[in-house]
Amino acid sequence: KRKFLAGIFRKFNTGNDKINFAHLGLKKLITTHYENDKPSYKLVITEYTEKDPPRETLLQNGDFRSDECVEFLKESDIVATNPPFSLFREFVSLLEKYNKKYIIIGNKNALTYKEIFSLIKSNKLWTGHRNINKDMWLILPDDTEKWEKIKPVKDAYGLEQNRKIKHIMACWFTNLDIKKRHEDLILYEHYNEEKYPKYDNYDAINIDKVTEIPCDYYGIMGVPITFLDKYNPEQFEIIGITNHGDMAGIPYTNDNCFAEINKKRLYVRIFIRRIK
Repeated sequence: KRKFLAGIFRKFNTGNDKINFAHLGLKKLITTHYENDKPSYKLVITEYTEKDPPRETLLQNGDFRSDECVEFLKESDIVATNPPFSLFREFVSLLEKYNKKYIIIGNKNALTYKEIFSLIKSNKLWTGHRNINKDMWLILPDDTEKWEKIKPVKDAYGLEQNRKIKHIMACWFTNLDIKKRHEDLILYEHYNEEKYPKYDNYDAINIDKVTEIPCDYYGIMGVPITFLDKYNPEQFEIIGITNHGDMAGIPYTNDNCFAEINKKRLYVRIFIRRIK
C-alpha cells in the first residue's frame, strides 16, 4: 500500500477516482493547498467516499518548504504535483534529499538546468511517458481575465468545456521506471561528412533532428534536447551539454559555453554516444 502526496487539490467525487484509488493501491492520499500569507489546509483520504473529505487546517501556509509539508513529504512514498516553476530546482532537491519517488510537471527548459541535467546524466531522473513535443494545457482560475489584459500571449489561451485553459511549455519529470525508457530508438540514417559536420570547437558531429541520428556512427554526437524524450540508457550514454561548460577537453571559465559551426553558435546541444 502506497502513501501518496499530491500538491494539487481537486475533488474526488467520480467513479473513476474510486477505481483509481483501489487500482493504485493507495493507503493514504494527502493533498495540500497553498495560501500566500495565511494558514492553509490539507485533505487526507484513506478510503474513497462519495463526499469530499473535510479540510484540516494547517499551522503554516502550505509552502512545500514549510516544516509541516516536509513532514508530509517524509511520510509519503510518491509525490505528484506541479511545483512552482521558479522553485523547480529547490523542489527537486528536496525530493532527492529524502529519496522520494515522484511524478511532477516542470518547464521544458528545466531539462537544461545544471542541477536537473546532472540527475538526468546520472540516470536518477528522466522525462515521463507523455511526448514532450505535445502541447500541455492547464486549467486556469476564474479571474484569469485580469491577467490576460496585463500579459496577452498569442494563441496561449483557449476554452475547453467552458473552462479557461492556458498553453505552457512543460513536460513530466519522474524517477519512476517507464516502458519507453527501455525502448530502442530506431535508427535508419547513414553517416556522411557532408550531412553531419563537426563543430569548430569540439570533436563531435552535429545532428539537428533526433530522427537523423546515424545508425553507423559511434563517435560523440551533439543532439537537440528533445533527444531526452527518446533516451534509452542501454542504447546511448550522455557525455555532457553545451551550456554547462562540460564539453570535454575545452577549458571554460564560466557556465556559458556553446557549440559552433563556421563560427555560428547553435542552440543547446546534448552530447551523446552510442553504446556498442
